[in-house]
Amino acid sequence: MTSIASVTLEVADPAAANRFYTTAFRLDSQIHLRASQTPTTGFRGFTLSLVVSQPANVNALIDAAVDAGATVVKPASKSLWGYGGVVQAPDGTVWQVASSSKRDTGPATRQIDEIVLLLGVEDVKASKRFYVERGLAVAKSFGSKYVEFAAGSGPVKLALYKRGALAKVVGVSADGTGSHRLTIGGGAGSFTDPDGFAWTAEAETASL
Repeated sequence: MTSIASVTLEVADPAAANRFYTTAFRLDSQIHLRASQTPTTGFRGFTLSLVVSQPANVNALIDAAVDAGATVVKPASKSLWGYGGVVQAPDGTVWQVASSSKRDTGPATRQIDEIVLLLGVEDVKASKRFYVERGLAVAKSFGSKYVEFAAGSGPVKLALYKRGALAKVVGVSADGTGSHRLTIGGGAGSFTDPDGFAWTAEAETASL
């Protein structure tokens, strides 16, 4: 089964970005960084989500991110589906931190249970077909609104959402132009999807 082996963020200052991610989220092998000055403005069309077990862990990760230089886009709060908030890293990447639980069951930690790459797409059904044809297995599908693929052996799960809806969920304008500043590595090969997200061939050996 095809899955994501790596996610590479293109950033202006890789050393600074590495300090942020290792300090705030304790991510090193899961997220790769590459220097880039490719023009980009506004919403880049994707978010990365950190899924955790309880609200206290959401708060711990968001607080650590802010201390490391992130900006709060949406303060953490309860919702119908759980508890979560949104921050923007100094390199511009939008991160959601969320839990399906609304109450704590233990001391706060910064343990991350799952990383999800959410791509904002123009046509969810068409993009779903595109990825299924390249070997990704659908885990959840809600018509033309949302699709989630099985993570397989990779450290990051892929999901698709309407671009405008994704921007609304994280609290930013859907407007944006230029590079996504994102490259996805996996066993599906090298290609660019219908919304301009680039994939490169990479062995699926990474894990959380």
